[in-house]
Amino acid sequence: MTKLDLIKKIASNTGLDRSEVSIVIENLMYEIKDSIVKKNSVYLRGFGTFLAKKKAKKMGRNITKNTAILIPEHFAPYFKPSKSFVNKVKEK
Repeated sequence: MTKLDLIKKIASNTGLDRSEVSIVIENLMYEIKDSIVKKNSVYLRGFGTFLAKKKAKKMGRNITKNTAILIPEHFAPYFKPSKSFVNKVKEK
């Protein structure tokens, strides 16, 4: 499902105009990204938590030069689904 598919589905389910739904979805995504960039988590009850997770430094490989490189520690976006979400997926 793409963002456009999601917008169409929400618009048909709610009776709202697609442009209004699009604005809401865009703002939701912006706020989630902005919070994660600021290292704040976003908790949506019954859905899950979006957060920035710290990744440890590690060794990697540059396959074009066949050399080892050090990948420094960094933050990466992470989504942790709620238990009810996980259970619902397992049922299907």
